[in-house]
Amino acid sequence: MFTQYYPEDAALAVELRNQVEAFIAGKWDAAMLATHQTRKLREVVAFARDNSPFYRERLVGVTDEVIAALHPGNLRDLPFTTKDDLRRAQFDMLSRPLSDAWIFYETTGTTGVATPCPRTNVDSLHNNTILTAYYRDILGARGSGQVIGISGPSELHSTGDTFGDVCRSLGHAIAKMWPHSPMVGFDRALELMRWLPVTGLFCTPGMAMHLAQRAIDAGLRPRLDFSLDLLLLTGELLSPSLLANIGLLWDAEVHNVLYASQEASVLAAATSDSRLRTAPLINLYEVVDPDSGEPVGSDGAGQCYGELVVTNLYLGAKPLIRYRTGDLVRMTEAGVSAAVPAPSVEVLGRAHDRLTLNGHLISGYDFENLLLGQFRGFCDYQITIKRDDAGVDRVALTLRSDPTIGFPSVEGAMQQCLDELDTPLTVRFGTPGAITGTGAMVSWKAARVIDQRTGQSDEVEAAENIAASRS
Repeated sequence: MFTQYYPEDAALAVELRNQVEAFIAGKWDAAMLATHQTRKLREVVAFARDNSPFYRERLVGVTDEVIAALHPGNLRDLPFTTKDDLRRAQFDMLSRPLSDAWIFYETTGTTGVATPCPRTNVDSLHNNTILTAYYRDILGARGSGQVIGISGPSELHSTGDTFGDVCRSLGHAIAKMWPHSPMVGFDRALELMRWLPVTGLFCTPGMAMHLAQRAIDAGLRPRLDFSLDLLLLTGELLSPSLLANIGLLWDAEVHNVLYASQEASVLAAATSDSRLRTAPLINLYEVVDPDSGEPVGSDGAGQCYGELVVTNLYLGAKPLIRYRTGDLVRMTEAGVSAAVPAPSVEVLGRAHDRLTLNGHLISGYDFENLLLGQFRGFCDYQITIKRDDAGVDRVALTLRSDPTIGFPSVEGAMQQCLDELDTPLTVRFGTPGAITGTGAMVSWKAARVIDQRTGQSDEVEAAENIAASRS
């Protein structure tokens, strides 16, 4: 509707829709994409240098001649932007005045100063066009008449508006439900899910499990007493093992539907092939070594492993240049799927969430996938790590299990952990602490791992404070 009052935005909406649809249809070759990315990269760098107080200082040596020579394969003349830069710069990071935005968001600020993330129409059109095109087949497979629930972290987060706009564009009704809000709560959310009924739900993996547990506690059967048959999960680490478990809990199709951040917006989204695909029309991607910052090449299987660095390719409120996300990824070299010809990506968790167990370094994603691979029917989990008197790291996995679903293979999980990490594993069934529900607000490690080998971190303290306020 708003585009009817802004002719430039209306024209941009049509242009972006046509571009993305042509790209998905395979009508862009490598040369077309390189030309597009090169032109947009030069525009964004010049725009940020000339308009952002932060980048005006950071890019002082980046002349027009340097910009004219920039291309996606060589960004060495551009410095990185970090999370600490965002925290320090605050509104000086913006390349447009706040009054140009249509809405204001901010990061959660649970582990540092919250940073402003306003969105202009240009921001929303670029990001939501990608999501609408990528999600069309996922949602369209169920036809019309759907009611999609949306559960987000707070009113200052973009979740509700973004998914709401995408569903509206695709012709689906939505219901925004914040179960952690005192005006809604879990009981009312479950009631609405049955009454409307909700057929699909955007939420975090932790929320999907928590809703299932609350339903079970109320004497309901998630698999039979709800119409929910599509779960669209985001906001937290989601390994294949956890995804399969959540699908079994609800007897629903489950997708890891979005990789994004409040500050950098959409980085990858699910397509009909159930993989997260990058958005190369609106972002430029690099993979670097998380310790040295040096570029990482692909392995023999055509994958790059390392920290994701992203540059936005549109002139929004706060375009970021070579932004170090702090996230570990495995990314394919190029798209090989007929669904979307864009590289696929697995998000492995934050670089500082990696764990070393008896000399083996492992990402949060791979560790979760390993530990949970033998189990189904659990509604929560927590990991405890300790070092015994002999200097051996030991792991204990606590599962909150629904006894009516499946049967856990404890012995198989123990053997796999020993085989792959030389680490003894014990498994117990009980109720993990409330801190496990804070993953989307803080981090996977702070929410899921009690590491008795180290002292309590600031992130764990922040997670404990959130859990205490919710209870």
